[in-house]
Amino acid sequence: MAWTTPPRLDPERSRRRLQLLAELAGARAVQQRQRPQRARTERLRELIATRRRVVG
Repeated sequence: MAWTTPPRLDPERSRRRLQLLAELAGARAVQQRQRPQRARTERLRELIATRRRVVG
């Protein structure tokens, strides 16, 4: 059985692919960092609204 290797991509295409994957990974990291802050902000708003209803 002969082993075949897949044809290699040209260097420019490989570079662009790696760059795109890095940008996507960076975007995911930013999004994941923002989610907990958004959740805390929403929870804080709920607590403030509840306190206003109880006090007001």
